[in-house]
Amino acid sequence: MTDTSTNDLLARLAGQGSSADPGSWAAVAASQPHHASAAADAAGTTGDDKLDQFLNRIQGLVSAGNRKGESVTPVSPPTPQDEFVPIEPSSFLDAQLTTSSVEALILKLLLSRGDCIGRQIADHIKLPFRLVDELLREMKSDQLVVHKGSAAMNDYLYQLTDMGRERARRMADHCTYFGSAPVSLKDYIAAVVAQSLTRQHPTIGDLQRAFSDLLINPRMLRRLGPAINSGRGLFLFGAPGNGKTSIAERVTQAFGQYIWIPRAIGVDGEIIRLYDPNAHEELPLEPGSGLLEQGQIDKRWVRIRRPTIIVGGELTMDNLEVTLNTSTGISESPVQLKSNCGTLVIDDFGRQRMHTDELLNRWIVPLEKRQDFLNLANGKKIEVPFDQLVIFSTNLEPKDLVDDAFLRRIPYKIEVTDPTEEEFRDLFKMMAPKLGFEYNDEVVSYVIKTGYHAVGRPMRCCQPRDLLMQVRNLCLYESRPLELTTDAMDFAVENYFAVL
Repeated sequence: MTDTSTNDLLARLAGQGSSADPGSWAAVAASQPHHASAAADAAGTTGDDKLDQFLNRIQGLVSAGNRKGESVTPVSPPTPQDEFVPIEPSSFLDAQLTTSSVEALILKLLLSRGDCIGRQIADHIKLPFRLVDELLREMKSDQLVVHKGSAAMNDYLYQLTDMGRERARRMADHCTYFGSAPVSLKDYIAAVVAQSLTRQHPTIGDLQRAFSDLLINPRMLRRLGPAINSGRGLFLFGAPGNGKTSIAERVTQAFGQYIWIPRAIGVDGEIIRLYDPNAHEELPLEPGSGLLEQGQIDKRWVRIRRPTIIVGGELTMDNLEVTLNTSTGISESPVQLKSNCGTLVIDDFGRQRMHTDELLNRWIVPLEKRQDFLNLANGKKIEVPFDQLVIFSTNLEPKDLVDDAFLRRIPYKIEVTDPTEEEFRDLFKMMAPKLGFEYNDEVVSYVIKTGYHAVGRPMRCCQPRDLLMQVRNLCLYESRPLELTTDAMDFAVENYFAVL
């Protein structure tokens, strides 16, 4: 391989284009690693040390190029199908962070852990090691940390000094948070705009895929399609048991599959935790073809399935505001912020502990303007996106719950009606094999005649599944094969409709 081709390869690895400046590479070759071990100097340089030095030199050249304002060709992101991919910051300024805020995270982490390797610190606060390593050396010069020992890959084991421990305690008194470095509110808003539901336009095929496990008639699907495309809000109303909640849960699947959200948002020193494992499903990137591709992702962000947040009768006004944990100093984001770029389902609307007027007055402007205002504990008011499909699911009549002004802001009102007899049979056909039964049309006809037509009972979408579950449990109790019989169905109907 010629010298020119070698320089071209190194230039591409460093993100400098197709050719390299020989003077730049000569400067890199003459430079020393950040951490030179005295023991390694005495024993000679091994193959691993040479690799470490090579990687450090490449990182040094990239950092130097960034500081001089030179253009760096980014590596193609590993998920090109995603419209938004957070790219690793090249400096604290690029990450919208101050050295003091990052230093505070490191001090509180070491106060909690006792000691930690430099790369473990960088992994914990989700920042590039080259940035954290430089800051750690400055903290050592300021006598906040000391080297307790050496570690692999030219790293050290760090420990707090007495001065560092005292400063960490003072910082922990204000806020105990020492997790992922926060993302700025400005960057979060830009990410929501890039991944907004208004940029998604689900088609008939998308809806059919999302509702493939439910029996939805074409008329209902045609009414749902435009409502979902609007990305604004809709009422699902009708008798209980017809699948309003099941429909609402699957609406999100008609949109794009993934979005990126920050683990935490920083606003003037306040930490707002956004990523919630109880509400969000993390979808880590699959191992890519190269280490540098994975390294391009800003680890302060997490890729999740487009969220579906469901709240019911437990919803209160506190859930709609930023709440501060006074013992930790960490704020929790409200449900509407957690559901951005996804779906927020208000289940059993009208049965919340707060009056419906309170909820409607709180959201009447955000629903129209798609912007919300939140109050922080320090008195600051921030403007955030209100970018989700809000679904109000209720078995009450909407006009009895809200006034005309609010109904105007919810442009779609869809009634989930009772199934027809043919759809009722189809539900039995769908559920029977899932529960281990062979479908028997004679038995189903018998149930419809005696359990419904004879007594004028309305059919509900949930009843085929519930009746089959009754029969299944009876068969398991009596240790007999799973089989649909008229006697078993009579038993199930008697139990299920005892008080209905």
